[in-house]
Amino acid sequence: MNPEPVGNNTLTVTVCFFARLRENLGMERLTMTVPAESQVSAVLTELASRGGAWTELNSDQPVMMAVNQRMARRSTPLKDRDEVALFPPVTGG
Repeated sequence: MNPEPVGNNTLTVTVCFFARLRENLGMERLTMTVPAESQVSAVLTELASRGGAWTELNSDQPVMMAVNQRMARRSTPLKDRDEVALFPPVTGG
């Protein structure tokens, strides 16, 4: 059995985009690395720093979040290999 690497200071997460976010960003999912002990807000900030349509993820427009299919907040802590889903709020009429 191989020991865990010492000093691993990053997490790898998969980010999934739904509805208009998927359309605006032109992708369904991506895998990214964030610092260890990050929260969902770190994912949003990192992606928004790409500019263009990505800034929507960290703007005044609401974005709903889920981690491993459970509703989440910007302050939800992340673990290695988590799946973060981002989607616009559901509205009806």
